[in-house]
Amino acid sequence: MDVIPFDDPRLTAMGLLSEVHAGLEARMNPVFTEAGLSMIDFETLIRLARSPQRSLRMSDLAAQTGLSTSGMTRVVDRLERCRLIRREPCVTDRRTSYARLTEAGAAKLETVLPRHLADIDALFTALLGDEEREAFMATLRKIRDVVRPCATAGAVGSGCTGRA
Repeated sequence: MDVIPFDDPRLTAMGLLSEVHAGLEARMNPVFTEAGLSMIDFETLIRLARSPQRSLRMSDLAAQTGLSTSGMTRVVDRLERCRLIRREPCVTDRRTSYARLTEAGAAKLETVLPRHLADIDALFTALLGDEEREAFMATLRKIRDVVRPCATAGAVGSGCTGRA
């Protein structure tokens, strides 16, 4: 019978990653809540803001966030009711629609970003030197590309189609 090593360093690595994620989320969530946003609302808005024409196909947005298409539809419905984004039909394919950041959505991000960036600095980036930060970002991308290969769906140069 094999003995299971409870002190395996792989468990420690995974535990540290989970603890850091939960801690960062808990520390950063109040900024979003104050602005009337959830974490997924913010993620959706910032992904649109960082996309060409501030727009993504709904399927690509779902793939980038890791939500199902129906889950993304619910998020987009909520953000659309708040006039932070709008849906636009594709002129060449009636089955496709786009989510586009509105001016109100961009303004909402502009109110949230200063505090969010200050939190990122205080809790993350300022804790690392330039070389540490670059190496850490490269490591995160390497892991992300394996566990969420469609996280950049719809981006220029992305190999993911956004379709499951």
